[in-house]
Amino acid sequence: MNMNETLESVFPEMIEWRRHMHRNPELSYYESETAAYVAERLLAWGLEVRTFAGKGHGVVARLEGRNAGPTVALRADMDALPIQDEKACEYASTVPGVMHACGHDAHTSTLLAVAKTLSRHRDSLNGTVVFLFQPAEETTPGGALGMIEDGALDGVDVVYGIHLWTPFEVGTAACKPGPMMAAADEFVIEIKGKGGHGGLPHEAIDSVFVASQLVVNLQSIVSRSADPTEPCVVSVGSIHGGTTFNVIAEMATLKGTVRTFHPDLRSMVKDRLETIVRQTCLMHGATYTLDYKMGYPPVINHAEEADRFLRTAPQTFGEAGTKLSPLIMAGEDYAYYLEQIPGCFMFVGAGNRERGIVYPHHHPRFDIDENAMLHAAKLFVSMTLDYMNEYRTSR
Repeated sequence: MNMNETLESVFPEMIEWRRHMHRNPELSYYESETAAYVAERLLAWGLEVRTFAGKGHGVVARLEGRNAGPTVALRADMDALPIQDEKACEYASTVPGVMHACGHDAHTSTLLAVAKTLSRHRDSLNGTVVFLFQPAEETTPGGALGMIEDGALDGVDVVYGIHLWTPFEVGTAACKPGPMMAAADEFVIEIKGKGGHGGLPHEAIDSVFVASQLVVNLQSIVSRSADPTEPCVVSVGSIHGGTTFNVIAEMATLKGTVRTFHPDLRSMVKDRLETIVRQTCLMHGATYTLDYKMGYPPVINHAEEADRFLRTAPQTFGEAGTKLSPLIMAGEDYAYYLEQIPGCFMFVGAGNRERGIVYPHHHPRFDIDENAMLHAAKLFVSMTLDYMNEYRTSR
């Protein structure tokens, strides 16, 4: 039985693992039961396992092949999101207000299947594989930095990661050299005005009105300050102020995100945003506090490893299903791994319009075509073996 056949035999277990985790999601930094579930299986397959990695709930497993060779790291994330699951299916989340709305349960199941498969074929491995089950991808500062600081990449030659992606149809995969996913920064703006009676606005300073002006004014950064040929997003995702209909709110809070690729543009947006907040509040007599967090850097794939994807992915997806990825304005703390060592991040299609699997990531009815997990597992294996074989022949 070759490795792909082994993966196919493990596929029913992949579905079982994924649905168990989907029913029992855990938020960032609280993935204790998920980590224990993962570690139990890795230990049963004879891998060397380290828990509480990254000063949290990370799990690092090591599998040494029969023959000496390079060390390849494969990464999956484990955390869920604070979203109420609205799907009507037998594996819907049983935890109120928490669900796997981004596919991390499937990422973890995929990597478990790869670990089980490679453990059965360790005699044919020309090197070592390190499996990184990472916590807290969804919440800054993210789990990747802790994993790196804790030595997860020590001695590793190359690192690969996969994201199942519902905007791409199942049976396809995509990657590109260079920048692929955006830097993801966050901001929180607290506006303080002067509360008052809703019928006497001249005696108050309306923080909700100021916040509304800011939502509009901040869009001028993209439309008038940023180079129109450079991708840039400024989004206000949350605005809260006031308690009832006839009271002018003294306080209002806005939360949002900035997405860029170029470091100069990233810096300019931050400076321009602060200027607009200051001047808008000054114009209306309000005061403010601004908390601006520089989040994950952009995901920048190493050219040689992205080229490896383009060579090896057709084994699983065919030439027609192997694509160059567009720029994606979502962010990923996988970027930190690529700042340390060579590697690439890859998308595997998980949408299926015929089956109604069309909801975007972070949506309450998000789901995946579970066949995508098998495709992703095969891609992980083919990338790993190709790297090991190239390394061996070049020595």
